Amino acid sequence: MHGGGVLTIGEFSRLSHLSVRTLRRYHDAGLLEPASVDDATGYRHYGVDQIPTAQVIHRLRELDVPLSDVQRIVRSGDPEIRATLVADHLRRLESELERTRGAVASLRRLLEPEPPPLDVELRAVPATTVAAVEDDVAYDEVLAWYAGAIAELDAVVHDPTGVPGGLYDNALFEDGRGHALLYRPTAHPPRSGRVHPVTLPAVELAVTTHVGEHGDIEVTYGELGTWVVGNALAVAGPVRETYVVGPRDTADPSAWRTEIGWPVFRVGPR
Repeated sequence: MHGGGVLTIGEFSRLSHLSVRTLRRYHDAGLLEPASVDDATGYRHYGVDQIPTAQVIHRLRELDVPLSDVQRIVRSGDPEIRATLVADHLRRLESELERTRGAVASLRRLLEPEPPPLDVELRAVPATTVAAVEDDVAYDEVLAWYAGAIAELDAVVHDPTGVPGGLYDNALFEDGRGHALLYRPTAHPPRSGRVHPVTLPAVELAVTTHVGEHGDIEVTYGELGTWVVGNALAVAGPVRETYVVGPRDTADPSAWRTEIGWPVFRVGPR
């Protein structure tokens, strides 16, 4: 090694556990400038104080942080800005991981050679007084909308008479945007912010229970729809979901239970 804490690129490579090729790539991308470059030979030399920076860059790139963000994180002297940039990217990664998990769960169920038989109940639901939040929502924004709506309902409905539920119009699925209504049953629905009283009409539903995480709930929808078609029941009206047990009740996804109610009209005798 050389005096004064200056290292050749090979020495720096061994100490940082980053290949010479990777270090050259970081230099070319403007992420990690060598402490000096010999004009005659082009040899790069690094300072020992650059080892932590090189390792930070390596971890950020492993997490697929965009080059522009890596540059901002490395160059920023403000710890809060660095922390915010990293946290923002970690949130995006977690969201992507959730989507991947959901896709894997769906594929596993869809590729089962013989899926278990579906347990379906025909249920007559009477007209129900509820406190509701409703809006026209884009399909890919439903989860964020749900989180805000349920928080608002929880804040103002102090005497719920049942678990939360939701009504989702066909247009939401068919057109990518449609009417969504989230509710809590209560005898005295308040008016506060977006929360207002609604009387849900009586309806007959074919009901099945989706077990576990919501990432593969569309598979249960498909199975229930197939059952409805196979049992000669005409479909009409918005789908109802009832959140019997959910993330608000337990952090254990295997315990979650979501009832899906498909509106039906019985063509045969009751």
